[in-house]
Amino acid sequence: MTRTGLAVLVVIAAFAGGALSQRAADAVPRTHSPYHSLGTFTRALTHVETSYVEEVDQDDLVYGAIRGMLATLDPHSGFLTPDEYAILQSDTTGRFGGVGIEVDTRDGFLTVVSPLDGTPADRAGVRAGDRIVAIDGRSTEGMVIDDAVRIMRGEAGTRVKITIRRPGQEDPIEIELVRMIIRVESVEARLLEPGYGWLRIKQFQDGTTTRMRRELDRLEEESGGRLKALVLDLRENPGGLYDEGVLVADEFLTSGVIVSTRGQGGVVLDDERATSRGARTDFPMVVLVNAWTASASEIVAGALQDLGRAVVVGERTFGKGSVQNIIELPGDSAMKLTIARYYTPSGRSIQGHGVPPDIEVPEGEPQPPDGAAAEREADLERALGGGAEADEPPPAVIDDFQLRVAYHHLRATVLANARRERSAR
Repeated sequence: MTRTGLAVLVVIAAFAGGALSQRAADAVPRTHSPYHSLGTFTRALTHVETSYVEEVDQDDLVYGAIRGMLATLDPHSGFLTPDEYAILQSDTTGRFGGVGIEVDTRDGFLTVVSPLDGTPADRAGVRAGDRIVAIDGRSTEGMVIDDAVRIMRGEAGTRVKITIRRPGQEDPIEIELVRMIIRVESVEARLLEPGYGWLRIKQFQDGTTTRMRRELDRLEEESGGRLKALVLDLRENPGGLYDEGVLVADEFLTSGVIVSTRGQGGVVLDDERATSRGARTDFPMVVLVNAWTASASEIVAGALQDLGRAVVVGERTFGKGSVQNIIELPGDSAMKLTIARYYTPSGRSIQGHGVPPDIEVPEGEPQPPDGAAAEREADLERALGGGAEADEPPPAVIDDFQLRVAYHHLRATVLANARRERSAR
């Protein structure tokens, strides 16, 4: 007997046993029993196994049934075959064979969240916001995200063709990519000028917090022992490991709730609290976000915003405020099950709302209405000189508009704090 057939027999036997007390069962409303529909399921499964025109794969039937059940819940619950589960595990380690595209489903379309720097997708000009409409000629309409990832992954040196539609461009674009081993370094950092650090977290993986601490130590050393200010860049960060997000937020806090999770019926499942161990609180911060900032990134942004540790700059975040547990199943398969919602320290729900910025800044730099650059006094012919310059060095030149606004906000904060200290002496 096949494994599925045995399972059907066991379920039918259970229902047969229950039939011995049918009168008592009839006295209980159907909604009180979570098993009343299993009879329908087992009958359908038996008909498929015994009557379908071709031989069926029992694993495919069971996997399909579980996948369909979870698909009725929410976009983030789902079933993972052994291959899909292996992909998920490789994502958390940051090493896999692929083309270097982070994708998500946005408005029903498979959409590029971000091409990873230096990968085939990045070199081919794939952009955040591009909609992938086909992979190797196969339409992505209705395709679950795990299937899309599995198709795009593969051995280094092999080829895959994607067809994308780009906002503002009428014709689709076909791009052939050669897969390579993708190593995702989740953290990168540099000094904007001495004392002013920029640290980007691309996603939350195993060891992200450790790598962040190492980069912050390096920035402090390059700045003579301390930072004056920090931009924490979470733009286009789709999330990742919940625990790593909590640890990152904790690095900049000494007390308070970082995030709370509430499950079925609004019951509080957990409150993650900051600890004072190793906290970096002696410099002002900006958290940079955009519409592609999601999940664990929103936990960090919401916590630092609510607890007054950082100013959030950019655009309202995506609003993915739900918690998924990975539950391993027999045969190396697994399922993702949404078990709770995230809430910021002030009790705001992230789900569907996102984190609003304190300073809203669009991605592109606004232009004057007539397209002409603004003229300043120094641009006028025969303008007088300004005399001696102030002690403060000129600000760094930054092309990224949102980052430039964040940097100038921090610079103004540092200068204002320094002036207050001088006045108080």
